[in-house]
Amino acid sequence: MPSSTIAPRAKASPPADAGGQASRTGVHAILKRSMLAAVPLVALCGCAATTSTNFTPSPQQPVCNVSSTALVVWSPQWRADQKDVQARELAASEGIGRFFQDSGCFASVTVRRVPQLSAPYVQSAASEAAQRYDTVVGLTVRELGPVVKIGLSAALVEGGTEVVLDIEEFKLPNEQRRSFSMHWRNGGPGIVKGVATLPQDMQAALAAALQPGAR
Repeated sequence: MPSSTIAPRAKASPPADAGGQASRTGVHAILKRSMLAAVPLVALCGCAATTSTNFTPSPQQPVCNVSSTALVVWSPQWRADQKDVQARELAASEGIGRFFQDSGCFASVTVRRVPQLSAPYVQSAASEAAQRYDTVVGLTVRELGPVVKIGLSAALVEGGTEVVLDIEEFKLPNEQRRSFSMHWRNGGPGIVKGVATLPQDMQAALAAALQPGAR
């Protein structure tokens, strides 16, 4: 079971559309490629990406606490028809590791990936942790990847990146618990994003969800 213990440290213009099928066909061909071969951000117009964060229920108090020692357990739970699972999982792992290394969310943190966030797996991770902790955080990654909506022409493309997380927090020793979900999105009209930014997108989504520095 992979784990790590971390002490946080102190546009290009579109081709001319001759009113034609050729331009639309080219856009569709790009979007049908495997995500593993997708290019980084491609701006189909001069549009700026916007970011939105939605909590359920809302609002939520910060999870991060710079005076706490935490065990973080995470598990991917993709939908049945999810594509490129291995690439998404690697991106999620990298983004989660970077976030807890760089954000100062907790005084120190142990991160472990588990097959699922059921009691036996969480208890096993807790018993194997190399240090004592006062907070347990569970992260279920349900979505991480580019999304694209296509209109009748290239000018109507709208895309970006979505991250969907289920988050559980347990405060010890009384095991006070709270659970919530977060849907983070970065993108907008005229934007297509590939897989290159997924680790950074996961970091940004975790920052929005756990709110380091907000206490």
